[in-house]
Amino acid sequence: MLVEKNNLMVIRKATKADAEIITEQLFLAMEEILYAFIAMKDKKKAKAFLRYFVGEENNQYSYENCLVAESENEIIGTLNIYDGQQLESLRAPIIAYIKTHFGIGFNHEEETQEGEYYIDSLGVSEKHQGKGAGTALLKFTIEKYVKNNQRTIGLLVDEGNPNAEKLYLKLGFEFVGRKALAGKKMKHLQLKPKVEE
Repeated sequence: MLVEKNNLMVIRKATKADAEIITEQLFLAMEEILYAFIAMKDKKKAKAFLRYFVGEENNQYSYENCLVAESENEIIGTLNIYDGQQLESLRAPIIAYIKTHFGIGFNHEEETQEGEYYIDSLGVSEKHQGKGAGTALLKFTIEKYVKNNQRTIGLLVDEGNPNAEKLYLKLGFEFVGRKALAGKKMKHLQLKPKVEE
């Protein structure tokens, strides 16, 4: 088990038993995107859709691809990350589910690609926001993927969210381009391993 103690906060790999709270936290980060995916603004259905996939394996929102931050035995934040090269296979069950359960096609942009581990979403429980859980998850991810394993990590940040962008830039991410996701204009940021000279 992956555990890092950080100011009384434990960061570990998520388990299936965490699926309920992971869903609540990721929903905070993904609400509008989920509505676009299922083509309706229905909170209950969007959350049920996300909850189904968080509890399953081999898809982009699976608990298998999540890290959680715990404080005093309570999960206070979740970070969802996976290999961008696997997007097509991880997204396939989601496309099939949307077609079967919502009767619509899925023609959304590819938010990541080969060559980066992609931070799909990061959510912190509302009562714990602004207390460092998100930053701790990001720092842990940078340490694990970039520093220890020499991997590039990437993410998309909404152009209308300068505070989040400021945090990412402060942590060392750099602007590499623009993308669109579910009708939103996004900035693509990456953090690459330092090349030894």
